[in-house]
Amino acid sequence: MSERAHAVERWLAWRYLATRQREGFVSFIAIFSLIGVALGVATLIVVLSVMGGFRELLIGRVIGMNGHVVITARDGMLQSSSDLLAALRAAPDVKAVRVALERQALVGANGQTKGALLRGVRLEDLTSREVITRNIVHGELGAFGTRPGVVMGDRLRQALGVRAGDRITVTTHRLNENGTIAPRYSDYEVLASFLTGRYEFDSTLIFLPLNMLQEELEYGDRTVSSIDLELADPAAAPHVAEALRKSLGRNDLRIADWLSLNARFVGALQVERVMMFIILTLIVLVAAMNVVASFTMLVRVKRGSIAILRTMGATPRTIVQAFFLSAAAVGLAGTAAGSALGLLVCASMPAIGRFLTAVTGTSVVAELHFVTSMPVRVQAVEVLTIVAVAVLLSLAAAAYPAWRSAKVEPVEGLRHE
Repeated sequence: MSERAHAVERWLAWRYLATRQREGFVSFIAIFSLIGVALGVATLIVVLSVMGGFRELLIGRVIGMNGHVVITARDGMLQSSSDLLAALRAAPDVKAVRVALERQALVGANGQTKGALLRGVRLEDLTSREVITRNIVHGELGAFGTRPGVVMGDRLRQALGVRAGDRITVTTHRLNENGTIAPRYSDYEVLASFLTGRYEFDSTLIFLPLNMLQEELEYGDRTVSSIDLELADPAAAPHVAEALRKSLGRNDLRIADWLSLNARFVGALQVERVMMFIILTLIVLVAAMNVVASFTMLVRVKRGSIAILRTMGATPRTIVQAFFLSAAAVGLAGTAAGSALGLLVCASMPAIGRFLTAVTGTSVVAELHFVTSMPVRVQAVEVLTIVAVAVLLSLAAAAYPAWRSAKVEPVEGLRHE
């Protein structure tokens, strides 16, 4: 087809979009169809980006206290030999190897007693966890490991009514030679407290030096509960875990990745993400149906014009392509405008969150602070998928009125003029 023919089709498409007195209502519907497509695309981008931000934060909090790959003993305690630690550090994609010893205990101070989870860690392992170091709200970590001191969740500290420098009593138990259980009491100084925003950590978790807890529980200096691996790419955790199972070849070890350990939680987030995408896509679909309705009406209004063009030598192909370009332009323009609007809102989301918090004067607890902070994670793949779906729906919506325009017979069209 010649360039002149293409120019004619584009001119006709523009003429069909231009507002006239007779077709004013049709053009009015087309404008609102464009707005509907734009709002649908923008809503999809904003909602999925915000959900992606929440998902990243939630997963970060889930695995923040643990590793991407967790190694434990199938029976009893784990012996962290130097050979095992060296093999783990040499594994591909491993950034850090951390050891930990955990024990349930009772913690008392000021007449208050609370259940707690003791976690013995090395100083370098504690300071390398950003989820702890970035969320210290009381005291400081400087003296950790140099004297009997603990770093605890701030909710637990408040419940016990203690401050940095105060002492708490930790009650553990040991098994006597005759099989009876005897309590064991130890005093520790409160060095600092953290507030991660996750209640189960902030209200129960206590960090103390690994060597002191090992001595307290009468374990050897290599005895630990688990070894955690931090990876450069968290998504590679299943592959790294499988590779370690094969390379270590030890049946006495249980090697699990964070995805399998939190399968239900991660699966629920994934299902929610897919369902939200499907539900919000219906907004774009409704707007596309409006494009079908408005341009089908336009075909009926333009029957006389179509008949005249046909008698002047215009082919059905020219008419079809003119209407197709006209209807598709509405959907494509709406997609482009919606994409720009959605990305703009995502870029402004932190400021929007601060504005809403300031206007409402709402004060939220730390566990829900991430809701008001409006976390956003824009993924190029998601945005391109949304744009592709919107473009396909727009082109599909443009196809029907274009096909209807080819069915107009010149004689029938002139009869109504």
